[in-house]
Amino acid sequence: MSSPAERYAAARRRAAQASAFPALDEFSRELGFDLDDFQREACEALERGSGVLVCAPTGAGKTVVGEFAVHLALAGTPAGGDQPTTRRKCFYTTPIKALSNQKYHDLVDRYGAERVGLLTGDNAINGDAPVVVMTTEVLRNMLYAGSATLEGLAYVVMDEVHYLADRFRGGVWEEVIIHLPESVTLVSLSATVSNAEEFADWLVTVRGETTVVVSEHRPVPLWQHMLVGKRMFDLFHDADAARKHDVHPELLRYTRDTMRRLELGEGRGAGPGGGRRGPRWRGPMRPDIVDRLDRENLLPAILFIFSRAGCQAAVQQCLAAGLRLTSPEERAEIRRVVESRITVIPGEDLAVLGYWEWLDGLERGLAAHHAGMLPAFKEVVEELFVRGLVKAVFATETLALGINMPARCVVLERLVKFNGEAHVDLTPGEYTQLTGRAGRRGIDVEGHAVVVWSPETDPRHVAGLASTRTYPLRSSFRPSYNMAVNLVGSVGAEPARALLESSFAQFQADRSVVGLARQVQRNTETIEAYGAEAACHQGDFDEYFALRVAIADRERAIARQGQTQRKAAAVASLERLRVGDVIRVPSGRRAGLAVVLDPATGGFGEPRPLVLTQDRWAGRVSPGDFTTPAEVLTRIRVPKHFNHRSPAARRDLAAAVSGTGLDRHGGRRGGRSRQAVGEDHRLSQLRVELRGHPCHACPDREEHARWAERRRRLEHDTEELRQRVSGRTGSLARTFDRIVALLTARGYLAADGEVTDAGRMLARIWTEADLLVAECLRRRVWDGLSPAELAAAVSVVVFEARRDVDERASLPRGAVGDAVDETLKLWSDIEADEAARGLAVTREPDLGFAWPIYRWARGEALAKVLASGHQIDGEMPAGDFVRWARQVVDLLGQVADSGGASTELRSTARQAIAAVNRGVLAYHASA
Repeated sequence: MSSPAERYAAARRRAAQASAFPALDEFSRELGFDLDDFQREACEALERGSGVLVCAPTGAGKTVVGEFAVHLALAGTPAGGDQPTTRRKCFYTTPIKALSNQKYHDLVDRYGAERVGLLTGDNAINGDAPVVVMTTEVLRNMLYAGSATLEGLAYVVMDEVHYLADRFRGGVWEEVIIHLPESVTLVSLSATVSNAEEFADWLVTVRGETTVVVSEHRPVPLWQHMLVGKRMFDLFHDADAARKHDVHPELLRYTRDTMRRLELGEGRGAGPGGGRRGPRWRGPMRPDIVDRLDRENLLPAILFIFSRAGCQAAVQQCLAAGLRLTSPEERAEIRRVVESRITVIPGEDLAVLGYWEWLDGLERGLAAHHAGMLPAFKEVVEELFVRGLVKAVFATETLALGINMPARCVVLERLVKFNGEAHVDLTPGEYTQLTGRAGRRGIDVEGHAVVVWSPETDPRHVAGLASTRTYPLRSSFRPSYNMAVNLVGSVGAEPARALLESSFAQFQADRSVVGLARQVQRNTETIEAYGAEAACHQGDFDEYFALRVAIADRERAIARQGQTQRKAAAVASLERLRVGDVIRVPSGRRAGLAVVLDPATGGFGEPRPLVLTQDRWAGRVSPGDFTTPAEVLTRIRVPKHFNHRSPAARRDLAAAVSGTGLDRHGGRRGGRSRQAVGEDHRLSQLRVELRGHPCHACPDREEHARWAERRRRLEHDTEELRQRVSGRTGSLARTFDRIVALLTARGYLAADGEVTDAGRMLARIWTEADLLVAECLRRRVWDGLSPAELAAAVSVVVFEARRDVDERASLPRGAVGDAVDETLKLWSDIEADEAARGLAVTREPDLGFAWPIYRWARGEALAKVLASGHQIDGEMPAGDFVRWARQVVDLLGQVADSGGASTELRSTARQAIAAVNRGVLAYHASA
């Protein structure tokens, strides 16, 4: 217990703090808990009138600083501590609608509904309130439009500001930071990033005084574990070992022994042919993992599985194993919550959505959580998990970016995820974000992160991920067409260039140039030293070495020429194929016999015939799969209406291919025919010159050549560095100039830099394909369509399939097809214009959502709508359908409000919105 003197000194300190920071003293008394040091430091800086950047781990309590900004605005306390004058505003921005909804409810509970508003794409509640919660895009749009709502704005809280690294939406954060009036104090809340000082330096240049507050401390300690088979190990022996990345010796010993047993054949599965490549490992079953966590009192838990199908399968596996994690009272409460939240969903749609299986899982305390789920279902899972009624959630990594859903334990099944293009390892930042969910402040004494071991998982790699608690923040800011017309319209062309130069992206590029320039200087000095080592007393070795390089270049050119001829022969052979031709794919994963289903001739680009292999794979092959021309070996009959998506049809036709009796691989032909390099006259001449050069007889010739080759490589690298330096200096301004030139050529900007009527229309289009939408409106591409047809036509510019599909999706007949064809022509024109100017090209329209949204807008049943999606692996998930449909509605809303659209089109857009907003689309998160 402290002494009277210590208590007196503490009271004196508290009194001094209260007099120096009266607003903070009042705010902290209302909280009911003591502020952490980093929270107090940030709040004090805010009350002094400084902007703040707060970087702290997930769950550390960063939002308290944002809530203090709300308190200052409502108290009417101007920055700097002057006497209250007029009531001022605070905008609290978040990256996603779910977070906005959650924060809105938190602030309403604290300050009352009359003082707090909400503005998202779905909801507009009390937008003139002194405190408004909104998504970052809403604030960006307000700034460009010069909205009257900005009047009196004193504070802007940017929650999750590290989102500015997001390659799709990150630029919006920088636009807001750059364009906010100077009088606004910025409160930036971020996950722990390793370059916080760099980010703060940039904030100082664009926003003025900014205090950086960084906290590495987790309020709830996190313990790291690995589950190897049925045994659980600590990843580190103690905190000191964690700092040094020293893996627990017992874990290393056990995994080494396990690997040795696997390599000796124990646990090896006998695959087809008697053996298989590498060891086979059967890790713990998912129901066993959940049961283990339950027995060790580590629930509630989030189990991250980087696959939607994997999450659903995990729930089914746990149900099949008979797991039940809830009491009768909890089951009754779960059913009550579910039934109260899904009343808006039509009964006939529930079976299509898998409602009864989902409810069965919930009542047992089990659920999946991923983007393919219906939003209403996801929100119920979130509510039940936060309340402790659902005990185990199988989730994709999108949950880590979503609303506040802390758990006692987090389990990572794998350390590899699919990023949309390839399977990649988790980064330290992603690992930190996922495991940061473990440990609920005020509930758990400690949090636990468990990695499930497999032969591909090295405990030392996991230790590196777990110990690297920070990751660098990299700007993703890029000028867009919409941004360009808005900037030119609001400040003019030259000031707009200056604003772009003040972005964090350019700030980072300019800083990196300093290091590159130093490297160029060091390389230049090294090149001179290499040149001295390569000098030869018998003659000019530079001249001799140039002959050697010329000979190597000529040999490569001859080899390339032969390769080009072979590819041309392969292309010509593929163009001659007909349906029913049996060919042999000579190499690659699809090597073997195949029958042609669709020759795909007459289009643009290389021929890519659709084939079915004897292994039952159906897909398109390209000239790259053929090292020799495709030879027709025989012909078989292909049924007239053959459906290559049908497994039974594929099986029968593949059997017919195998039944031809042809050898799968054929006689392996000898080496590729190629021109004898000695026959080339220029090459022969160069070799004669080389042998006649004085340096050719030098006994140290090869030693000199090694130094000359090092110099040549370093000269090449140095030239690349010089180009990077020149490319980064003013790179954004150059891109902006090209965009302005394209917009001027297309009539969106006048020659004198003024924004035209078309430009003003473009300035109010907020979508990735902004210029394409503007062109469609100007050319009246969507005029004359019915509401359902308009929804389908608009969908092609917003939808993007999760994976590439080879064939072009079909379209409803009639006017929709004509409108989409016209849209594709406009896109082709824009793409050519962009390519000619060296700009990143607008993404090609995707037709895959046209049928589903067309059928839905016509009032057809959800089951039929989901089955009409152009998916590789079956019908479209309900969550994907709702998400894309809402994006279509958002764009339709912009069309309905566009000054560049005809009265008829605006009316049709409003009718289309009403047609789409029914059933599962009528449900919005309650605000």
